[in-house]
Amino acid sequence: MEELVFGRRYRVTEKVGSGGMAEVYKAVDEVLGRTVAVKVLHPRYASDPGFVARFRQEAQAAANLSHPGIVNIYDWGRDNETYFIVMEYVHGTDLKALVSQRGALDPMKAAEWASQVCAALAVAHGYDIIHRDIKPHNIVLAPDGTVKVMDFGIARAGNTTMTQTGSVLGTAHYVSPEQAQGRALGPSSDLYSLGIVLYELTTGRLPFDADTPVAVALKQVNEEPVPPRRINPEIPEALEAVIMRALQKDPSARYSSADEMRTDLKRVVAGGLVQAPAAVAAGGMDETSVMPAVGGAAAGAPRVRPVPQRRNPWPWIVAVVLVLTAGLGIAWALGAFERTEMVVVPDVIGLTLEEAAEEIQAAQLAVGPTTTRASDEHEEGLIIEQSPEGEEEAPEGSEITLVISGGPDLVEVPDVVERTESDAMRILRDLDFEVNIEREYNSDVPDGQVFRQSPEAGETAAPESTVTIVISRGTQLVRVPDVGGKTKDAATAELEGVGFRVNPTEEFHDSVAAGRVISQSPESGVSIDSGSTVTIRISKGRDEVTVPDVIELSEAQARRDLRDAGLDVDVSYQVSPEDDVVLTQDPLPGQKVARNSTVKILVGKAPPPEDGG
Repeated sequence: MEELVFGRRYRVTEKVGSGGMAEVYKAVDEVLGRTVAVKVLHPRYASDPGFVARFRQEAQAAANLSHPGIVNIYDWGRDNETYFIVMEYVHGTDLKALVSQRGALDPMKAAEWASQVCAALAVAHGYDIIHRDIKPHNIVLAPDGTVKVMDFGIARAGNTTMTQTGSVLGTAHYVSPEQAQGRALGPSSDLYSLGIVLYELTTGRLPFDADTPVAVALKQVNEEPVPPRRINPEIPEALEAVIMRALQKDPSARYSSADEMRTDLKRVVAGGLVQAPAAVAAGGMDETSVMPAVGGAAAGAPRVRPVPQRRNPWPWIVAVVLVLTAGLGIAWALGAFERTEMVVVPDVIGLTLEEAAEEIQAAQLAVGPTTTRASDEHEEGLIIEQSPEGEEEAPEGSEITLVISGGPDLVEVPDVVERTESDAMRILRDLDFEVNIEREYNSDVPDGQVFRQSPEAGETAAPESTVTIVISRGTQLVRVPDVGGKTKDAATAELEGVGFRVNPTEEFHDSVAAGRVISQSPESGVSIDSGSTVTIRISKGRDEVTVPDVIELSEAQARRDLRDAGLDVDVSYQVSPEDDVVLTQDPLPGQKVARNSTVKILVGKAPPPEDGG
């Protein structure tokens, strides 16, 4: 294979797969020294903004999800015209390959794997992310028996949708009816797809198949699946009930959440009963069925309650009239002596007790007993209830009973620091808190773990108020800039500006000007932990020495002086009466030259004695 390196960091070792949009390679992260998977968008899609956006969305959708059952996304980038995503490399086999090799699998193992998928989906759905392409190809079984969900390439986050005119994203054999029709999707859409996966794993075949994707999609919308136990009687009835409930055409008839489906799957594995109705397992809740009458006997004729005989009402009517007449007479007699004036009760809801008392007394009424009750709607100290109510009439001088707001019914905020993101969200939401998530790099705290919260643990807050948790993004990787040739101050400022520490060293250099960077370590372009140290070598310029004066010295002395000055010596000789004396030197004394340069000296040599013969 031709050597491939993405982002000047991820060196490919082998190709491991290919899909409709991308190819997947096994690679080595040369910065961190770990094995990763690199998904590369096919070149034919790289120029299509829609595909590039969908590819980027996969990275963004999965990068925020931290769960053992979801493949981690490490990086996303562009190398020239090539787009790539770097993710966790999972050793294992996808479930599609497994069922293709073996046919129908052990139903209990399939239920356990699906339970793990539900746990992963519960986290994604908690972030309002719908996977939209759950299928056995995207579920990888690791050697330890755990599964991981991957490929969020067409996931939907919040109200963001990825669509194409005249097409539906997804894999036809696994899409829900609403997805096939292009309608809005929710968590139950992923659970329908998981029901298809369970069906295939336990029977060895798909519930709906046809020659074209369109024909398959039509069957998803219009046809009921054959109950899986008719294909494989070894499937427990409880598991069949779970599968058939997940495959309901109406989303509201399916499981309402991944956690609910997971609970039933765990009951299946434990050999217990499930919440899925028996009617689902028998062929679908959309079928016409005879329902027993409410309160009816299990068998036999219906019970009929006898109609009681009517009695003569006139003696009772006469008695009531006599009592009322007597009462009215007494009231008239009392009123003749004393008549009570009626006044309109003021409406004091929302006022303070002091303000309410003024209004009540001004209406010729009195403040009666007061009580305090928690209220999320009214601030502490305001009136939230009164009796009689405002605008009613009451006898002058009578009392008005008041209820005063004690403020919200506060709850103690739990300690979620050092918890995983999913655990912290579950704990806070169980107490009816809203959760606001922020993410920061923190080299001291593992990726995906809470390291700060507000309000802090032990403080009190109202239900449905917001608790902010800050999740560690682990150590931030920063690309090292190129500072070669820059001055020491400029290089230091640039490196410190992106979060690195700087270790400058100095040395002589023949070609780099004094005060400028000769080289750096690590080299530019690699990504390392923020806060790491980058060493820069600063030039001290040429290492120069002054040429000493060796003229008229002996050869031996001249050699010693020049070598002590850091210079090499080149000696030549000339016949001269000045024997063993330096006659000339080059360079001349006092000149500046590079250390280890060569100085040439000319030494006198006495002429040989004349021949006396």
